[in-house]
Amino acid sequence: MTKATINAGVCGFTTTVVAESDDMQNVRFEIVSDCENIKRLADGFPQVDGYAEIGAGFDGAIHQAVRGELRGCCSGCIVPCGIFKAMQVAAGLALPAAASIDITRE
Repeated sequence: MTKATINAGVCGFTTTVVAESDDMQNVRFEIVSDCENIKRLADGFPQVDGYAEIGAGFDGAIHQAVRGELRGCCSGCIVPCGIFKAMQVAAGLALPAAASIDITRE
């Protein structure tokens, strides 16, 4: 089981992604969030083939689902990246490591 906790930023919403794979290729998700938009995204989120997702990049099933649900200000949401990273780890395509974006105005 791979777990990602994503703190989206100024919106204050937290999302937890659990990604699991029984065969190190096909990944299923459980996505829980405070955000109504992410809740809608999570509803019926597809199981994906991790290898196909890597090959397809932004044309894969994860990003297609995201494009169908998140629009406007949510286009900058970091949750989709967290979902993709969790998928990579669950499929054995990446090692688990912290990732962050720190934004400041100087």
